[in-house]
Amino acid sequence: MENERILYPCYFDSTLTREEGRRVPLKKGTKHATLIELEKALLRCKIPYRTEKKAHPAFWYKFDGRAIVQWKEQKQKLIRIVSDHLEHR
Repeated sequence: MENERILYPCYFDSTLTREEGRRVPLKKGTKHATLIELEKALLRCKIPYRTEKKAHPAFWYKFDGRAIVQWKEQKQKLIRIVSDHLEHR
């Protein structure tokens, strides 16, 4: 897992609070973010990734999936870049 970062759709979900797992400002998020939207944003960024059908530990009952991204820098920088390429609803 060296040089890889895991991104969950809940990081970008504007319907969630920070305590519930959102990691972006409300303006940068999207309502009910999905793995498909996350994949589209990663494709726009041209960042290599793969997906898995896994659940976020806080939402162990929801298998929304996750993206495993090839990234050497800080995770927060990756989250900012991806949120800039999301389709905001």
